[in-house]
Amino acid sequence: MKRFDLSLYLVLDPVLCAGIGMVETARRAIEGGVTMIQLRDKHGGTAALVEIGRALKQILKPAGVQLIINDDVDAAMAIGADGLHIGQDDMDARAARTMIGPDMILGLSAETQALAAAVDPAFTDYAGIGPVFATYTKIDHKPPLGVAGLSRLVSVCRVPSVAIGGLKAEHIEDVIKTGADGIAVVSAICGTPDPFASALAFSKAIAKARK
Repeated sequence: MKRFDLSLYLVLDPVLCAGIGMVETARRAIEGGVTMIQLRDKHGGTAALVEIGRALKQILKPAGVQLIINDDVDAAMAIGADGLHIGQDDMDARAARTMIGPDMILGLSAETQALAAAVDPAFTDYAGIGPVFATYTKIDHKPPLGVAGLSRLVSVCRVPSVAIGGLKAEHIEDVIKTGADGIAVVSAICGTPDPFASALAFSKAIAKARK
């Protein structure tokens, strides 16, 4: 059984993190309570992902925070990342599992109830469900689900789930009530002047919602 904590899942964006960089953003966010980090850079290429991913591993491993690579199997393998996250249009989960082997964490995006229900626990370890709300960090996203839609998808999903899409601290109580195992954020931490304070606000709100 793989162990991972989806509670506060940070997706690093190179543009939003440009001010202090992705490594420093990650370091401060971990101090604030981030439990898992995904490296997402759709335009940087494999070599750039490997470079930044290796730098991230140096600070994440001592902190016990796992590193997930978005949509690049070669980079994930070269980095020795803890996991890979793929979208429905990137590749088949079975094929991805064959490529990364049995030990790496595999996450899969699910934007509809049918896709959430189809996530196969034989290959996939967790599902990213959303977008809950509209978000400018992914301009080609599917129509927002809202909290009610999120609840429907979580209820049919057979693997742990992390909610994503326009989420802010004030949404946490409603999201946790849906049964989602965690909250994924991008701009609400990456795009702020103080990633530590932003992450801390989320982690405190998640702890409170779970009481």
